[in-house]
Amino acid sequence: MTVNNALIRDYIDRQNNELSAFIYDLDYLEQHIRQLQQQLPAQVDCYYAIKANNDAAILQTLLPHVYGFEVASIGEIEKVRAISDSVPVAFGGPGKTLSELRRALELNVTFYHLESALQLDRLNNLAMELGKTVCCLLRVNPHFALPKATLQMAGQATQFGIDEQQLLQLLPRLAEYPALEIVGFHFHCLSNNLDAGTHAGLVRHYLAAASQWASQFSLKLSVVNVGGGIGVAYQAEPQFDFARYCQQLTQLCHEYPQLRIATECGRYITAQCGVYLTEVTDIKCNHGEYFAILRGGNHHFRLPSSWQHNHPFTIFARDSWPHSYPRPEINGKTVTLCGELCTPKDVLAKQVTVSQLRAGDVIVFNKAGAYGWHISHHDFLSHPHPQRMYIKAQQFITTEVSYAA
Repeated sequence: MTVNNALIRDYIDRQNNELSAFIYDLDYLEQHIRQLQQQLPAQVDCYYAIKANNDAAILQTLLPHVYGFEVASIGEIEKVRAISDSVPVAFGGPGKTLSELRRALELNVTFYHLESALQLDRLNNLAMELGKTVCCLLRVNPHFALPKATLQMAGQATQFGIDEQQLLQLLPRLAEYPALEIVGFHFHCLSNNLDAGTHAGLVRHYLAAASQWASQFSLKLSVVNVGGGIGVAYQAEPQFDFARYCQQLTQLCHEYPQLRIATECGRYITAQCGVYLTEVTDIKCNHGEYFAILRGGNHHFRLPSSWQHNHPFTIFARDSWPHSYPRPEINGKTVTLCGELCTPKDVLAKQVTVSQLRAGDVIVFNKAGAYGWHISHHDFLSHPHPQRMYIKAQQFITTEVSYAA
């Protein structure tokens, strides 16, 4: 666990009701992003992909340390512009509508990652109406092989990007879009790759392909966005070797000194700064298997069931049991940790062995700072939302507390 353990213990001890909360350690987050930036070559621009966690406190903490923010909706653009009217914003996503693009132009988006010929037509016409010229990258769905990862968005038939064969037909016609300055290519092909060597090799493929197309079609190429996709080990796998990855990026920067390399990490930046706490409300046995029912679940923390994995957790024992009736308890048993929803899919860890677990104890799910609350269906069954707490300067703050970025 990387968040402040002592403060979490203190928080649990002060709660008397059915506990459910997210806690994000902004001190850890700031230290983490500083360490990442110190290792990245100066030629690499680090964007934070806010889809991982778009809380204002998270964005404010990262603002002084990242080059910009990667967004995928008008709502996300508005959240970034609420904390800064000048930080670079890169606008991606396969479904940009006319109204979204019009609003993005009003909010001075820096780069548009365009994913189809129709997106080029829409943005070009809107920009011409406003007398603007805007910088764009073309998102590519390449045909070369990709390493294995948890999710694959390209290198196969998906809704993302421009098929490489179609791209080669489009590139000779870029003069038809006078309001669009095509400055580079965008590759975001996979998610949660844990192998630094294959990830660096993938970046090499991206840079080589982009440079080849620039030469072939006489393009003024200045930026290649290599996407995110750097993984977090949720199980017993080795962690991504970021130092090794940066060493190989440095070599690539020497080979392509004319290019800015952009990266848009989300999960790798925020996953470890957050935890999800939820109280055990009941323990029971059905058909010979034990189940712990939690005061929470997929509607708060959907990541485990979405990825079909046992999410790592720590048990915080609470000795107090202020009731006259027996306290359900298991010792040295295998148990499935389930949420409170009326679906058998509401599982956060399946058949895990615990030394002791009692009703009233608290499960603390680690590495919950990314794609936890922010991808969950919050109002299914209309249960109460969890508390959202932040640690800054070794103390708790709430979402209502603001501070200088």
